[in-house]
Amino acid sequence: MPGMSQSRPCLWTQLPQSSRSPCDRYKHACCSHDGHVYILGGRDNSCLRDFWRYSVVCNEWTELSCSSEAAPEELEEHSMVAHEGFLYVFGGLLDSAYTSCKCALWVFDIAKQNWVSCQRKRAPLRKGHSAVVVGSDMLVYGGLVDMKGSSQDFWGLDFDTMAWSLLSGCQPGSLGPGPRHSHSAVAHQDCMYLFGGLKGLNEQRDFWKWSSISHTWSSLRTKSGPSKLMGHSAVAYKDSMLLFGGGEIQNSPNNCLWRYSFTSQTWGQVATLPGSSPPDKIHHCCTGLGPSYTSDSSSPSSTSGRQDKLMEDKLRPFKNKGSYRAGDVQLDQCYESKTLSDSSQLDHGKEHLMGKDAQQIGYCLSFENKAFGNQWSCTEEDLINEDDGDIVQHLPDLLLVLGGRPCSSNSPMSIWQMTLTDS
Repeated sequence: MPGMSQSRPCLWTQLPQSSRSPCDRYKHACCSHDGHVYILGGRDNSCLRDFWRYSVVCNEWTELSCSSEAAPEELEEHSMVAHEGFLYVFGGLLDSAYTSCKCALWVFDIAKQNWVSCQRKRAPLRKGHSAVVVGSDMLVYGGLVDMKGSSQDFWGLDFDTMAWSLLSGCQPGSLGPGPRHSHSAVAHQDCMYLFGGLKGLNEQRDFWKWSSISHTWSSLRTKSGPSKLMGHSAVAYKDSMLLFGGGEIQNSPNNCLWRYSFTSQTWGQVATLPGSSPPDKIHHCCTGLGPSYTSDSSSPSSTSGRQDKLMEDKLRPFKNKGSYRAGDVQLDQCYESKTLSDSSQLDHGKEHLMGKDAQQIGYCLSFENKAFGNQWSCTEEDLINEDDGDIVQHLPDLLLVLGGRPCSSNSPMSIWQMTLTDS
């Protein structure tokens, strides 16, 4: 496989959850902001209306209010993005005689921890669309608008004016992805990249780029890459896009992790370290935490100077650092993100990460045995009192996979983390 095919392998681990956590689900929405992950709605046995915040540092969940008049109702296949201290939730409903809401946009103030009223004009109801942030705009593509099938509408929401505008895709035959839902999209610099999904009932594997400068679509044709996919998830990472899971049909999820390089314009499948197998997932959510997943719209240089000066009287988060070797492969990452409360848990964590396969081929896993939870009483109040930028800068680069099918009824949220062995 050309290009990125020689990517170094990755490490997958599951994060066990306590009973105080959201139930496992699929077709939900999630995004990360300042070291926290926010989860909203989705389905288990029915459509859900709960709203949760996950602290990856403390491995703790907090349920947030979703009962005010300004809060969304039960949603599935909706989107949620973060921008300058606010979460923007869109879609998750189809227009029908039983739907009173005609434009499903909700806004959550992260600092005040409440839902705020906003203008609800234009952009008709939909679900199964994609939403990304480019500059000061949220770009929304496709989705199911009604029972007729996929839409090719492409909308922009200006965060400064809260005004919607139709960008392209209204006219049949216009250049672009065409009608689409259950696809993925990410933002990189001034562009949006869109992959796969369903065109009507047909799965796709085409790949498109939208330029917000020229306002044009271009097709990215590659010889290799993922097969036809729907229900997958993608995030931007450094100068690349990571795409995980999904399936060619509804009941055949896979666990493939692909990486597309924006620089070389090539795909490569990311190998997994032996004894570290990710789950098969479809209709899940992926989100990235750590400096390499920081949006291009923010300025990494504005916070990078803090990295060496914080917490002089406290142990830094994720100090439980390890080294994982296999021949020429080395993972020097703070990959164990669980808060370990005692030495027995630490030993269990070693066994969980090592596994029989790892032991058989002689991997060496060394811990500093300084899980910060042992020496720093980590609570939500502590995190609120710390500078959010400091916390984010000390997170290792982690990709989290949350929920998805298959899911277990009445079980806590399934969370897997992936760490790349980048040089």
